[in-house]
Amino acid sequence: MSGPGPAEDERRPASDAEARALASAVRLRILRLCRDTALTNKELAARLGRNPATVLHHVRTLRETGFLAAEPERRGPRGAREVPYRATGKSWQMDNAGGPGPRRDPALGAFLEEVAEVGERRLESTRLALRLTPAEKAELEERVQGLLDEFVRRPADPDGQKWSLYLGMHPEF
Repeated sequence: MSGPGPAEDERRPASDAEARALASAVRLRILRLCRDTALTNKELAARLGRNPATVLHHVRTLRETGFLAAEPERRGPRGAREVPYRATGKSWQMDNAGGPGPRRDPALGAFLEEVAEVGERRLESTRLALRLTPAEKAELEERVQGLLDEFVRRPADPDGQKWSLYLGMHPEF
C-alpha cells in the first residue's frame, strides 16, 4: 500500500468498502503517485495512460473511502478549475486490504504495471527459499512489517529518490 505514513494507530482489518477500494491495481497506483505530490485527475490520467473519466471514478472511490484527500482547488493553465488529491496514508493501516482473493492480487497487478513502465533492467530483485515453522513464518512477517512501518513513518526527504517496494511470499509446491 502507499501513503505518506500512517498515524500511530494499530493496523486493522479493512471494512468491505475499504477492501473494495483497494482491490484495484489502478487505485493502488493512484495512491502511490499521490503519496508525495498532490495530483489532479487530469495529471493522474496522463501518468497512468488512461481515460480521465475512468480515472475520476477511481479517484472518487478513493476519496469517498478516505484514502485520498482533496487539497485546495487551483486554476489550471487555461483557467479551468482543478482539484489536486494527496494520499492520506490510511492504506498503510489496513491489514491485508485488497489482498489475494478469487481475482488476481491488485498489489501484484500494480507492481507488474509499474515494472513494465520502468523496464525490467531497472528492477532490483532477489529470491529466497526458506523452510519455516509456523512460528518462524509469523516472526519473519512481524519483523518485516516492523521494518516497513519504521521506514514509512520517517519524514520524506524532498531530495530523496522515489522508490516502490513489493514483497511477495508464497508456499512452494
